Amino acid sequence: MERIAIGFLGCGNIGCGVYKLLETYGPQIEKNEGVAFEIKKILVRSLGKKRSWEIPEQLLTDDADEVLNNPEISIVMEFMGGDQPAASYMIRALESGKTVVTANKMALASHWNEIVTVAREHGAGLYYEASVCGAIPIIRAMNDSLQANRISSVMGIINGTTNYILSRMSSEGAAYEDVLRDAQRLGLAEPDPTADVEGYDAAYKLSILSTLAFHRHVPVESVYREGIAGVTALDVACGREFGLTLKLLGVAKEEDGRIQARVHPTFVPSSHPLAGVGDAFNAVYVHGHACGEMMFYGRGAGDMPTASALVSDLIKAAAQKRHGLPAVADEPCVMAEDWNCVHFVRMQAKDEPGVLAMLASKFAKYGVSIASMVQKGDADERGFVQLVFLTHQASEHAVRSALAEIDEKIGSVGSIIRVEGV
Repeated sequence: MERIAIGFLGCGNIGCGVYKLLETYGPQIEKNEGVAFEIKKILVRSLGKKRSWEIPEQLLTDDADEVLNNPEISIVMEFMGGDQPAASYMIRALESGKTVVTANKMALASHWNEIVTVAREHGAGLYYEASVCGAIPIIRAMNDSLQANRISSVMGIINGTTNYILSRMSSEGAAYEDVLRDAQRLGLAEPDPTADVEGYDAAYKLSILSTLAFHRHVPVESVYREGIAGVTALDVACGREFGLTLKLLGVAKEEDGRIQARVHPTFVPSSHPLAGVGDAFNAVYVHGHACGEMMFYGRGAGDMPTASALVSDLIKAAAQKRHGLPAVADEPCVMAEDWNCVHFVRMQAKDEPGVLAMLASKFAKYGVSIASMVQKGDADERGFVQLVFLTHQASEHAVRSALAEIDEKIGSVGSIIRVEGV
């Protein structure tokens, strides 16, 4: 029986979940895998804090050196969250030849090149399945199962909080602010929800996914990002009339050697597999030249789903004689500055003759074709009506250039939402 000593960096809810799984299923892991894990030290911020799982006091320390400098520990599991000091601790562990298992998408996406380079230079393992979509094995699939594929696109619901909010807005017609308050009350959204609702969390995850998909490092700073705070119940309802469902998607594509990586509210056809992913679930939709279309679906967050992915990585790391690292080319990626897709546009326009012709001429000037248009309701007291239309596939820059030329006395834009999967 092989015995492996491990150390924890952090022991919040996820760390306690990992401890619980190892304590509860340790005998089964020993029987199935022929390896026993011994937790030597656990770094915590507060030694006296009450935790969700009882942990022996002698394992706890508030000194990182007791984990990072312990020669007995060969695998360090990091679940502190945030950028620093987590990134520095992971780098120190790798420099010592220790394998790192982490759930930290922020530190990994923000310091990708440095972390991977140090791991390679010191022959240390780096495992991060839990950093994207919790228990969904999308990282394992990208690194292993799909290596014989040239992946052209990845689209994913990779943030459960925003998916819960948009699902409620769609099913109930509720306002964004009301559903957000409910999500906070239920613990699905943080008191400060910025990281989720403004798309930062999804951007970190998409940086990692697109780097693996296209084998070139996609810096998180290069990921275009929009959040959902500006989405209205009217947008959701109007999209439904066009047979569309609204999601916050991470979209990554490679076209003509250029990479798109963008996070924003996105309509998909209601028949698309991603449209049926509700509540706080996650899903990633992948297209490869050999495998075709695939979707990975499951719980993308939560203490135990994340702990499940961490323990899976721990077992895999223990079995490796030689650790593999992601096959990412050294040359920098070229990011696309524009992209083509269908656009949903909602605007208020003057209800008088010639206005629709004027709008069509502005779009035609930039090569944008209108696929369909509807008027919502009657004119208001100012004589304006709600117009909602879909374009054919069109350049992002062209659509925005056309809308920028519309005189605000004639029309004003309420929202522009991209449409994918059509």
